[in-house]
Amino acid sequence: MANHLPHHPLFTTRVEFLPTDDRVSLSYQRARLLMHTYNLSASDVQFCSPKYWAMMTDPIMSLDTAMFTMLAAHVGLTIGTLSRHLHKRPDLRPLVNSLLRFDTVGIYLLTERGHGLDAFNIETTATKTPDGFIINTPREEACKFMPASTPSFGIPKVALVMAKLMVDGEDRGPRFFIVPVCNEREMYEGVDSIRLGPRPGTSPLDFSITRFNHVHVPFTALVSSNIYDHSSPVSPLEAWWDEVWRIPLGTLAVTAPWISSIKAAAFIAGRYSMHRSLLGKGTDPVPIISFRTQQWPIAHATAVGLVMSNWFPMVAKQSAEKSLDHRVRHALAVIVKTTACRHFQRCVPEVAERCGAQGTFEHNYMARIENDGKGVIIAEGDVLTLCIRLFSELLLQRYRVPLPDPSESLLARHAASIFEENISLLSNLRGGHRSESFNSLILPQAELAIEAMGHALAYSAGLKSGLPKQILDVYECAVIRRDPAWYSENAGLTRILQRIREDEAITSTLPHLETFLNSLGIEDYVSAPILSDEAWKEYYEAMPVFTGNAIPVVDQVQAML
Repeated sequence: MANHLPHHPLFTTRVEFLPTDDRVSLSYQRARLLMHTYNLSASDVQFCSPKYWAMMTDPIMSLDTAMFTMLAAHVGLTIGTLSRHLHKRPDLRPLVNSLLRFDTVGIYLLTERGHGLDAFNIETTATKTPDGFIINTPREEACKFMPASTPSFGIPKVALVMAKLMVDGEDRGPRFFIVPVCNEREMYEGVDSIRLGPRPGTSPLDFSITRFNHVHVPFTALVSSNIYDHSSPVSPLEAWWDEVWRIPLGTLAVTAPWISSIKAAAFIAGRYSMHRSLLGKGTDPVPIISFRTQQWPIAHATAVGLVMSNWFPMVAKQSAEKSLDHRVRHALAVIVKTTACRHFQRCVPEVAERCGAQGTFEHNYMARIENDGKGVIIAEGDVLTLCIRLFSELLLQRYRVPLPDPSESLLARHAASIFEENISLLSNLRGGHRSESFNSLILPQAELAIEAMGHALAYSAGLKSGLPKQILDVYECAVIRRDPAWYSENAGLTRILQRIREDEAITSTLPHLETFLNSLGIEDYVSAPILSDEAWKEYYEAMPVFTGNAIPVVDQVQAML
């Protein structure tokens, strides 16, 4: 369905030659193209159909992080949140249809500048009046941060605004309200958008701070199946989680482009290393892929890309299984995000560095995507915070995430052992999980433990899918590098044995490296000039050239000397 996208003029434009706002405008145009290409229905979004996941995992998303950022909020959060009310709120259908056509952009205004991840304790208010609600930002710290709310790019925007429902001076808990933000030309009265400065080295978007000055909205603005139910929830925190029910799905969805990015980086560095040569002391050029220091980063990124892209669809399918405890579904999303994002942070900078000076330029993709990747660590929940919450709940045995049997692999043994160690430690802490010792001894291990679960699950999925042994061996070696002391202490793998294991894995991979690079399935989405001499020469001809007829003044040259 979307095979034409990499070759569409909107995606073949060299963005590094464009001014910032032209790039932002291009991202909006690309987002509309994707919405029209996939033609999702509200049901596709609500129930996360295969069509929905096909769009969210399309490798094209990794080419423009600004485009993906707006679509993740527009589709996954805004349309997703509204979709489950349509059966009782047919009045929402025209808005949802406009969003599905991308005639209107939906933004998700949840977090506030002064509260960040503590989004349950927001300050924005929605005060009930005889004819609706008044949306208001009481102080600067309560401004919504940082979705793109400006009117600068010719498209109307509507926001889902999380605000405290105030009835007769009583706080009835946070709810979402539909608030029109701007038309094609200007902000609506009472709504201010303050455009933030750029995030250096990333795909630009009109990120903003948004505030409301006593904006009136009708009763129908309340996002609820019953717009007249203004009662206080029995359990405020549980009710809040029900309001933000799309966030766990978003946690999973925002991971997908970074798996494609790992694959793209591996492919670019691999192809570059195969044709880039050194003369050395001999007369015959030697490709730099001949050096082990080049081989490891490329094999590592290739293995990670193949293992992650094999595992992700399995978790996406599980996320839709209503028979599975919703806490476990969210846990799996957190595990996938943590594992993939930390793999990304290790793989991409390493392969980019092995491409030398050329790896630092935007036109060769890796430097920009490395910077863009820093945003996904925070999007839909900061990785470390998510890990702390999940690890604590698992140690307290409030629920469990099924893991591979420890006998299946070294990685499964490692994951099980880390949890056993910490459960034992917790049982011996005076004051339990509310003690200072829990904060200082156990929480710093949260991310390592959650990552270990992800490694074991991803490796297990690779075994069951029949991924090549060479790929699984390299992946295993990469994971061992994360916690070498444990493998030395518990698996008899001394430092030298770990190095020998790596050497054997890389040696067995090299004869098949080109095949593995091709199996990444990313070639059509990669346009880095360093892929080949031919691609570089074509790009060389497209770059701006500065010439002139000035003649240096001899006296000036002599004076400088």
